[in-house]
Amino acid sequence: MEFFFGSFVKIVAVVAWVYGLLRVMGNSSKLVKIVGIVAMFGIVQVAILVKIGDDAILNSFDTGLLFQACTMVMVALGLNLIYGFNGQFSLGQYGFYGIGAYTAADITYRWTNGQASGLIVAGIGVVLIGAVILGLNRFLSRFRGLPVLSAFTLYLIGVIVAGVVAYYVGATIGDALTPLFGSTDAPGILRSDIALQLVFVLAVLIAGIFAAEVAFLFGLPVLTLGSDYFGIASLGFTIVVNTLMVNTDTILPFPEMKGGQGMIGIPKVTTWFWAFAFLLLVIIVMRNVIHSSTGRAIMSVREDETASKAMGINIANYKLLSFVIGSLFAGIGGGVYAHYIGFLSPGTFDFIVGFNPLIIIVFGGLGSMTGTIVAGFFWMFFLEGMLRVLLGQMGTDAPTWRYVLYPITLLLMMLLRPKGLLGKVEWGFLRPEEVTPRRTAEMLNSATGVMPTVK
Repeated sequence: MEFFFGSFVKIVAVVAWVYGLLRVMGNSSKLVKIVGIVAMFGIVQVAILVKIGDDAILNSFDTGLLFQACTMVMVALGLNLIYGFNGQFSLGQYGFYGIGAYTAADITYRWTNGQASGLIVAGIGVVLIGAVILGLNRFLSRFRGLPVLSAFTLYLIGVIVAGVVAYYVGATIGDALTPLFGSTDAPGILRSDIALQLVFVLAVLIAGIFAAEVAFLFGLPVLTLGSDYFGIASLGFTIVVNTLMVNTDTILPFPEMKGGQGMIGIPKVTTWFWAFAFLLLVIIVMRNVIHSSTGRAIMSVREDETASKAMGINIANYKLLSFVIGSLFAGIGGGVYAHYIGFLSPGTFDFIVGFNPLIIIVFGGLGSMTGTIVAGFFWMFFLEGMLRVLLGQMGTDAPTWRYVLYPITLLLMMLLRPKGLLGKVEWGFLRPEEVTPRRTAEMLNSATGVMPTVK
């Protein structure tokens, strides 16, 4: 009972913290906004550091749930953009989550082992691939009626060429930087903690961009399918990615990932500061996209594709854009997760657990950013935290029953509240701005009963 009561209090406190964060972020005063964000960060940091007796307010188990909740919210927000706001049913989000995790982990793993080539090759690669995609997109936009597979072939050839160039250039630069690492006994400037922190940030961003570029190549031909068929194709993508993870040391030239045995030796760089910073970044980008003209076009595709097309909206482009941005969020979340857990296993990213973000966005409310954030934290602290521990006390096999309780909970939610936990309600920063209609002279005269003067 003590554990149950303590867990319940923590869940309520976490939801209240989310509400407070979104409220201060939505304040009109920049000073209040900055001070409020720092205060919300500090509250959790104090809870992690301050001890009551032998344990901290948030012990190591709770801190782990907190970090996992932050990464899960990033992944779920990306899926909500794809499915909730754009209407494209996708089961591939965990595939991009895994791509981001393994990409970022490999960069920092190589760095800590005295190899700068991983960072240089990946950095140059994502820049060149991005430049190729943007350049070809501008070039191909001149041709109308170009078959999708023909465009995909050109993109694929350009990406392969850019990858080969990045490999050779990056490897050369990386070899030149190797002496700056020094040795274990006499570490060089590149072995400093500051350098590792900077590399971690770059690795997470590169991982997110790489996941987005893979999403572009995958989505270009596949998004032409209907929503249901796209969901099946995205599930197949997740299975393919998981199979490649199992064979990274055989099919792929990454022996340090150790295939099905799991990748070890990943530096545990993720702290509450970095988890909070990247979560904040994803929330701000998501909010600004949704409340822009681009976001309105994305949502119009969900509502009625025919009407959107009649209004001149390029449906294929906005489907692809939402898919790419959503995959970017998943890749960033994967990079943050990898450096918290310090170990990656292909089983973490299989298609069964890939349903987790889908359950979260349905539970929180399709098309609700606030619902996704609240449901993500609630999911981790209640279902993966409290419920898993309570079931574990009933026997060694009891925790697996949560996979039965998850769909039952989701089914009840869909029957009792189809719009999700919060429906379309948004809190604070995520609430759309109120637009005051412009009152013209004719409107004012009509309201006062005065006829407009005719000259």
